[in-house]
Amino acid sequence: MPDPSLLLLIPAYNEEARIEPVLRDYARYFADNYHGKFQLVVVLNGCRDDTIGAVKRAAVDFPSISFLNFPDPIGKGGALIEGFKLAPLAELVGYVDADGATKPAAFHDLVKRIGPNADCVIGSRWVEGAVIRQSQSGQRKLASRVFHLIVQLLFWMNIRDTQCGAKVMKREAAEKIHSNLRIADMAFDINLLYSLKRAGYRVLEVPTEWTDQAGSKVVLVRSSLTMFLSVIRIRIIYLPWLRVLLTPFRPLEGWIYKKLRAPRPLPAVEGEESKAKN
Repeated sequence: MPDPSLLLLIPAYNEEARIEPVLRDYARYFADNYHGKFQLVVVLNGCRDDTIGAVKRAAVDFPSISFLNFPDPIGKGGALIEGFKLAPLAELVGYVDADGATKPAAFHDLVKRIGPNADCVIGSRWVEGAVIRQSQSGQRKLASRVFHLIVQLLFWMNIRDTQCGAKVMKREAAEKIHSNLRIADMAFDINLLYSLKRAGYRVLEVPTEWTDQAGSKVVLVRSSLTMFLSVIRIRIIYLPWLRVLLTPFRPLEGWIYKKLRAPRPLPAVEGEESKAKN
């Protein structure tokens, strides 16, 4: 029996120096080890280097690789929101980071866990059994744990590692929640997971193998402030009375995102505000 068709998204911003071997590793691994249709789509987000050239070189040797190119910056979350529009192409939809922190075999392990009791499977660096090949710096670990505490207090999802860049879900789930995905920065994962939970989908958190990579695009203080602002924005989306109360402050919100050089949340699709109330 063939494996379910799989669409893997990789958001990329200025990854010319390191994305090509990652793409080749994934394409080669899934060609050899996956018995179903596999598609890898790189979503380029305002790249100013030759990331697109690296992707095209890999695609010459591996037809499973293709790309979407957005010349203007739309953020990691914005890139994934665009990529999720391709969900009808496959039975399963997932994503990993462009730096290769999650190896192909580790992502495949997540795919294998999708089933009757799991509509979405996410890799975790913070549950027993996780294998960390190269740890984050002390500052990033501290920021990660503080962010986790804030997310838990605001959403009570009981997920220990919302930010690990390795997730896969059933097409039905991806399509159902797509219109609720509005956070364009790195807090996108919170938006995704909370939308899945509220829609009644089962999210399974499992230990993964992960390697911290040099060359991170994360500017710790600015990224942390942006993500904090965005999780507050998500909380407001689901509190209609607070959303109405804070409407006059929207220009201030836009000014803050601009100062942080971060992509603003996407506007709600017409008719979706009422859904958020439920």
